[in-house]
Amino acid sequence: MPLIKTKKELKLQLSLAKKKGSLGLVPTMGALHQGHVSLVKRAYSENTTTVVTIFVNPTQFDNQEDLDKYPNTLKADMELLQGISNEIIVFAPIASEIYGVHISSKTYDFGRLGKVMEGAFRDGHFEGVGTIVEKLLTLVGPDRAYFGEKDFQQLQIIKKLVALRNIPVEIIGCPIVREPSGLAMSSRNERLAPLLRKEAAFIYRTLRSAKKKFGMKSAKTVTEWVKDQFEKHTDLKLEYFTITDVEKLRPVQRKRRNTKYRAFIAVYAKDVRLIDNIALN
Repeated sequence: MPLIKTKKELKLQLSLAKKKGSLGLVPTMGALHQGHVSLVKRAYSENTTTVVTIFVNPTQFDNQEDLDKYPNTLKADMELLQGISNEIIVFAPIASEIYGVHISSKTYDFGRLGKVMEGAFRDGHFEGVGTIVEKLLTLVGPDRAYFGEKDFQQLQIIKKLVALRNIPVEIIGCPIVREPSGLAMSSRNERLAPLLRKEAAFIYRTLRSAKKKFGMKSAKTVTEWVKDQFEKHTDLKLEYFTITDVEKLRPVQRKRRNTKYRAFIAVYAKDVRLIDNIALN
């Protein structure tokens, strides 16, 4: 399996691969789990060549400690990808290879998409996401790029980015993959102590209950109920819970027919920040 560290070498590999057929891209920050595996398998099944990038992007972290603690498991990641196919191209550069001497984000106008939820609580996060995704899409030039719906707001941001920059790629969202407990798979889960990891499954149980209530109650009533549930858990601190429409992520004032809604949540399990979401209708 090719492990590539430089843009020059990647371009050489891609010049050969693109002659064979379609190209799929799965951007990751490493510490791969079965959620990533599901993305890679789909990309591999739908394209002639699959590229997986492993790069912990510094510009999307608003907390240096969070960046420092982010797991680095390249050897294990390579073994996991090898189990899918030894033909996958893996691009794992260092920051200076991507950004050069000055590591900084571009400025984007994502409108309200970038100002709510993660945008409101993580300063500069989506500018960092937009910067690295634009760089990778431009560098790789894939026909399709695959992203998980656990980061649903990010998925919408990336679709907006592609439209703003007129990048010729199909952005494909893939379903959330969960642990047996229901906890959404995340690289951050590895930082949870076993008992706390078990307790964190409460996040998804609450989302499922909120979905049932949304069929009978107002969004405001459901939101207040969720807040009350987390007041009872000393190890789980609710940062936000909100219900929005799917397309523009506008908070629900009054439910409307023929409109799809989604609930979004961010929770601190001790010092580990976890996000999740669920379709409501």
